[in-house]
Amino acid sequence: MDLKVLILDDEQRIIHELSEFLLRKGFQVKAANTPSAGFKMLDSEVFDVLILDVRLPEMDGLDVLKRVKADYPSMEVIMISGHGDMDTVIEALRCGASDYLKKPFRQTELMIALERTAKFIHLQRNLNQLSNENSLITKELERRVEKNFIGESKVIRKLLADTIHIASFTDTPIIIHGESGTGKEIIARIIHYASPRKDKKFCPINCAAMPESLMESEFFGYKKGTFTGAMQDKKGLLELSAGGTIFLDEIADMPPALQSKLLRVLEEKKIMKIGTNQEIAVDVRFIAATNKDLTGLIKEDRFRSDLFYRLSAYQLNIPPLRERTEDIEPLIIYFVEMFCQRNGIPVPQIDPILLKEIVNYPFPGNVRELKNLVERALIINRGGTLTMDDFSMCVTEDSSIDSKLDQLQIEQIKKALIESDHNQTQAAKLLGISRFALIRKIQKYGIV
Repeated sequence: MDLKVLILDDEQRIIHELSEFLLRKGFQVKAANTPSAGFKMLDSEVFDVLILDVRLPEMDGLDVLKRVKADYPSMEVIMISGHGDMDTVIEALRCGASDYLKKPFRQTELMIALERTAKFIHLQRNLNQLSNENSLITKELERRVEKNFIGESKVIRKLLADTIHIASFTDTPIIIHGESGTGKEIIARIIHYASPRKDKKFCPINCAAMPESLMESEFFGYKKGTFTGAMQDKKGLLELSAGGTIFLDEIADMPPALQSKLLRVLEEKKIMKIGTNQEIAVDVRFIAATNKDLTGLIKEDRFRSDLFYRLSAYQLNIPPLRERTEDIEPLIIYFVEMFCQRNGIPVPQIDPILLKEIVNYPFPGNVRELKNLVERALIINRGGTLTMDDFSMCVTEDSSIDSKLDQLQIEQIKKALIESDHNQTQAAKLLGISRFALIRKIQKYGIV
């Protein structure tokens, strides 16, 4: 059998006998005699089956079982014990054990249990393969990304195919274009976890949220004593992400001084910590994202053209939700099931009229807005069927949602400027954005 087995038992004799027997039968076998040693092995290697004793030092075998099924749900567990009673057997099976053997057991009994388990594992693998063939991304990739990318439209299917394809070009910089809420970070994560860099760090950085005064030290790190407060050497994000992926969200809001330093990193693959003259080689992939027109910003001398050309070796465009309305229904169904499962509530029916009418709403916040609307609808719904009444935000005679959002931002900026006596640096801190981002918004809205 092509299964990899971990034996966790505190009796060395049992470990030796089981290991010898399983190796003769063609299994790959490793062993540990304490739960802490076992969990270290589970963290570093993938096993198909765990043979687990009930009585162990450090923690009870049933507690080990519960943790294993929570952290490694696809692994099958065969419990063994010389002290098992019926209550223990029932509890083990209830917690997810696939079989239970009472010591002393014959080798043939263990072999029968392993054969049963192997059949189930192979069946599960076949089901997963069929499921993956009908999914936009594999279940393993979905698990690592931690967010699903839902869609049935041709444009989304093509986008996912292009994303998976470019992921294998492990050094190619990428720019992702898309409105706020379309899922730019999800695409970036898919690229990372579908690439050979998947086991290294994925480091997301919001260029608009990070204070301009901290950007350089956060990116490049610094040497102890370089400035007040530098009590020890610090590695920057570029160095900490070695071998992985840097995701630069809101790249249009990166200050010009940092743009030139980033360009040098892209060209030379080297960085220099603040306060040193020593260059450090860095191996990272850069993925940038923006909802702004970078070519327009280049014409206005607000974004470096040479940095744009270095970052945009390949570009991906995520269409807004209003341009792919066929994806709204599967997204609603997905979010309804997700929130109901998370909160332990029954899944309601969905009124067909809702699915027909809601596509007329422009969704200025895109998928993120739809997700929030579904959660709100489930909270206020009392009738067991989701209708347009539960999505009242989507029914309005005033369709100028964008202008309302703009007006809200203008009011917040004006208030921050008044409170800071028009000190842009202080106002930016109050708003939680960089000074560069604040200046751009002031220019955009013509605030005086």
